[in-house]
Amino acid sequence: MLTSKRRKQLRAVAQNLKPLIQIGKNGVNGAAIRNIDRALKDHELVKIKFISHREEKKELANTILQRTGATLIDIRGNTLTIYRENP
Repeated sequence: MLTSKRRKQLRAVAQNLKPLIQIGKNGVNGAAIRNIDRALKDHELVKIKFISHREEKKELANTILQRTGATLIDIRGNTLTIYRENP
């Protein structure tokens, strides 16, 4: 569980990051989850851009969080920022 102070720090760091993952017409499928999981292992803090499915981005964000075990940092526009500490 992240404190609000730590979440604020991560949000500040994420401002300078570019999205590593794009969610397109295929939505959040197994391949997308594997890519997100790999990015979280490599970077811990990941930005995901919704190219398609913008209307259901909150539902897709919940799916991503549940399937990867990540924590929501921020949703701004069509960009989702998530964090998972690498053991």
